[in-house]
Amino acid sequence: MPGKPGFRVHAPWRRPDAALLAAFGTASPAQVADSMSRLGAMDAGIRPVWPSPRIIGSALTVWCHTGDNLMLHKALSLAEAGDIVVMNTQGNVANSGFGELLATSAVKIGVRGVIMDGTVRDADALEAMKLPVYSRGLCPNSCQKDGPGEVGAIIACGGVAVRPGDVILADCDGITVVPLDDAPEVAQMAVALMEREHARLAEIAKGMLVRPEIDETLRTLKIID
Repeated sequence: MPGKPGFRVHAPWRRPDAALLAAFGTASPAQVADSMSRLGAMDAGIRPVWPSPRIIGSALTVWCHTGDNLMLHKALSLAEAGDIVVMNTQGNVANSGFGELLATSAVKIGVRGVIMDGTVRDADALEAMKLPVYSRGLCPNSCQKDGPGEVGAIIACGGVAVRPGDVILADCDGITVVPLDDAPEVAQMAVALMEREHARLAEIAKGMLVRPEIDETLRTLKIID
């Protein structure tokens, strides 16, 4: 493989097709995480820069050295419409690796969203161009463009492993990662969960405000008679 450890471009990689993404229906990141035994959700520190809509797409993974975004520029040259950029910045919150200029290119490429385990800048511009961006905050400092870093590698983001091509869902609650190999099964489970939740909402509307099995569980635990 060209390059060296820590300074490589791993391409190409598999991506989910449109039919697989559509199989998730309108499932939220919360419902999908619940369907994976409450695994796959990024930590609460990564939040939307603006109140952006739900997005679903294929992970384009980027791993950059702290204070540098060289490989993010390379990643955008490999991006396809519908990709969601997911970037590890080595925990850096003193430099922003993404802002208006890169966002403008990303939008023209068709990138569906950007998730930064670090900070970004130019928040007003990001909202104006309606690009969903998630980060740990805002910082006006820019980055160097020297490297090292990797594109298309397995990275950590928000405490979750992300592989290139994994399914990413994000909304105002946060972000969930679905391994590509598990995505067909998880999509089915998420749709089934939505159906159960809709049924429960109907029960609540009819007056069943607390599920009867709650007391059954408490009796089994000998908490109540």
